[in-house]
Amino acid sequence: MEGEKRIKLSVMGLSYNQIHEGAYALILAEDGGCYRIPIVIGAPEAQSIAIIIERIIPPRPLTHDLFAGFAHAFGIVLKDVFIYNYSNGVFSATMTFVDSNGTEVELDSRTSDAIAIAMRADAPIYTTEDILHTAGFRLDKEGPGIGTASGHNSSGDRIEIRWKESRTPINPEERSNRTPKLHILAIEELERMLQQAVDREEYERAAEIKEIIEAKRKKDC
Repeated sequence: MEGEKRIKLSVMGLSYNQIHEGAYALILAEDGGCYRIPIVIGAPEAQSIAIIIERIIPPRPLTHDLFAGFAHAFGIVLKDVFIYNYSNGVFSATMTFVDSNGTEVELDSRTSDAIAIAMRADAPIYTTEDILHTAGFRLDKEGPGIGTASGHNSSGDRIEIRWKESRTPINPEERSNRTPKLHILAIEELERMLQQAVDREEYERAAEIKEIIEAKRKKDC
């Protein structure tokens, strides 16, 4: 990981995962850029991140609060969080800590935990260009509430999908009609569903579909 260019990210927000019950999508945004990375996380981690976003002070400290408070009490600073790997839909991260003597220690961590603690410690979050382009979606703003999401189809051609910031609610019947077994669908059908997911800003579903498309492309090679 030494010498590798790092891309700074910021926490954009949370959205409920309509595919996996009880899960949420943490949306990370490229600082000064157009890419968004969705990371599926569990309800406890989502709650821990949400209270920081909403500036809520819980009556008793949560686990991430306790961890951040413990480090601060002993003069240990979280230098940064680095999301260094993305494989099979799973992100891997490290946390680099520095003590009062300047000694650095790098610890492996679940990405959701690392980000929850980073938000409490005001520590920067980074990833690589490769992960940004592999797991992320590009949004090109065109005006208030309007933009395009950019990607590539199975032939490598660039595609653009228009989107709106406002999200149209999806009723349960419609949701059930659009959740077939994705692995049995053709790439062309998956690409159509990918466009629909990005258009609705359902980034966690788009990430799932995108991963299946990439797996099918590799299999066809």
